[in-house]
Amino acid sequence: MRAPALRVRATPAFAACALALLVAAALALSAANLDAILPLAHWRDLLATGDAHAVPTLAALIARDTWLPRLVVSGLCGALLGLAGTIFQQVLRNPLAEPMTLGVSAGAQLALTLATLGAPALLGASTEAPQWIALGGATCAAALVFGLAWRSALAPAAVAVSGLVVTLWCGSIGVALQLFYAPYLRALFIWGGGSLVQQDWSVAALLAPRLVAGGALAWLLLRPLTLFNLDDANAHGLGLSLRTARLAALALAVILSAAVAGAVGVIGFVGLAAPALARLAGARRLGQRLVAAPLCGALLLWLADQTVQRYSGAMGDLVPTGAATALFGAPLMLMLLARVRHGGRRQSRGDTAQARTPLHPGRASQLYRRIATVVVLLAVASFLALDLGRGAQGGYGWHGWHFANAAQFGQVAIWRVPRTLAACSAGAMLALAGTLMQRLTANPLASPEVLGVSGGAALGLVALMLCGADLGRSARFAASGAGALAALLAMLWFARRSRFAPERVMLAGIAIGALFQCVLAVAVAGGGERAAALLQWLAGSTYTVTPADAALALAACLVLGALTPLAARWLRVLPLGEASARALGVSTQWARGALLVLIASLTAAATLLVGPLSFVGLTAPHFARLLGARTPLQHLALAAPLGALAMVVADWLGRAALMPRELPAGLVATLLAAPYLMALLARSR
Repeated sequence: MRAPALRVRATPAFAACALALLVAAALALSAANLDAILPLAHWRDLLATGDAHAVPTLAALIARDTWLPRLVVSGLCGALLGLAGTIFQQVLRNPLAEPMTLGVSAGAQLALTLATLGAPALLGASTEAPQWIALGGATCAAALVFGLAWRSALAPAAVAVSGLVVTLWCGSIGVALQLFYAPYLRALFIWGGGSLVQQDWSVAALLAPRLVAGGALAWLLLRPLTLFNLDDANAHGLGLSLRTARLAALALAVILSAAVAGAVGVIGFVGLAAPALARLAGARRLGQRLVAAPLCGALLLWLADQTVQRYSGAMGDLVPTGAATALFGAPLMLMLLARVRHGGRRQSRGDTAQARTPLHPGRASQLYRRIATVVVLLAVASFLALDLGRGAQGGYGWHGWHFANAAQFGQVAIWRVPRTLAACSAGAMLALAGTLMQRLTANPLASPEVLGVSGGAALGLVALMLCGADLGRSARFAASGAGALAALLAMLWFARRSRFAPERVMLAGIAIGALFQCVLAVAVAGGGERAAALLQWLAGSTYTVTPADAALALAACLVLGALTPLAARWLRVLPLGEASARALGVSTQWARGALLVLIASLTAAATLLVGPLSFVGLTAPHFARLLGARTPLQHLALAAPLGALAMVVADWLGRAALMPRELPAGLVATLLAAPYLMALLARSR
């Protein structure tokens, strides 16, 4: 699969003015922040005399050993992320690639989480120990991604899918540990948001030589990297060893990204925005982007950090800077989207043939049997979720597991039936939304969350919590509904302006999701019971579902599910291209708009119920393909029960396996599905 063909219209004058304004804003904010700590007159005297006693001692120490190192570290981290993002986008041929694509940040955070819980003495062995632990976790995650994509010759699509799966898996393990041990891991909440607070020059001294070495190595790889502009066949014909070149370039980018993650935490969006800003500024050739992107990244993070310091306390330690970068990156991404040309979506020959070729009658009957088998398994899983559990009593059990008798079932049904119905409905709706999204965009990475509707719904809940309002069920549903509606309206408005081009819709959704991640990181960094409750809801817990909620979810699932077969013809025709679709009498703009409304409605209904799940909508369509679904109608018919089955089993195991503790259904679904999907990726070519 080739990356979306997005070409930015270059306007050097506009780009020069924009960069000049950004530099001026960063300088002004830096001067104001420094003056708040140490008046500029004293700072000039200190630089001129070098005498620390010429100025107030505490202010001088803060300025020299905290503020100035932080300023330098922000520039170094931004430059490293800009360089790494440029390499990722060039190798993967994907303008959406960034350092977080390969699970580097998730691996680093998981390593620090495990070390905090299992070996706290190791973290305190030296000042650089946390950095090396994070670097080791990031390297292991990247190595796992390379291993999964090795048999595919490190093809861009295989690397991207593997990176997404590893990121979700590592992140789910980390969130599960945070739910169980939140009091011990609060510092990691702040670190996970990308805190640039410094106490000395050690981090700057660690990052500076890595930036110099990374830039030199990237320049040495300039010719192989340039050849990645060509197709694999043409690049191989010019003597490029694709697997070796990809492995070397991706390894360099991972090391650069891991250096930042290990030093200051997770900083997202800079690696995505810096290369795009460099391209907008007129850097067309790769050599130019290797120089311009680090400079743009340094500028973006410098400006973001100075803004955080200005408006979040004297030293800006109340809000992680990495979280605030989305406030600058998301508007920048939307500005870039308004200035890109849609190069058309190229459909692979295999997908087109698949859309045209009907199934052999024997294979069709086999597929129908598989659908029936999945439905039977869903019924069995629902029965077990309702009747089989763990407890201190039960005459028909073993090791605490027992089937409830008639009297016991009447007592537990009021709790288990709504949860089971909610999980089943949410799983089916997410699977349908994921199938429609992947079919519409011809992108195996597409999932309901890409639209930004899940992020908008969760953003409403986070905003409610930050306002200090009561988090009752009615208030949560109202806030989530308002956020989902706002995200849906914004997405539809933007999609209408771009004639519902799927790639632009996905980019807009990523921008909305980035804003959500920013606010979420700020809320979680504050800690407390509300942060823990927020994490549990975001992970996909169904423990607050009432019978009324379950009935409403089931009704929404049935109504929206009945509408999806009506889109089967559009899903068969749209992959043939604009001209062919119009020749067959399909209005592509209207069809895509209707499909986006249906996808957003399915996603919003599921998100309001169990939170923004992030794996069922991605994996259920993949598993349906593996089981033989080829036409859109068969794909939808098989993916829906698979998604429902995954969520029912996940909710049941999360509720009963670790009783009295409980894992949210979204986390369990991710923890169960990710290893299986990784095994499939490792065996596939």
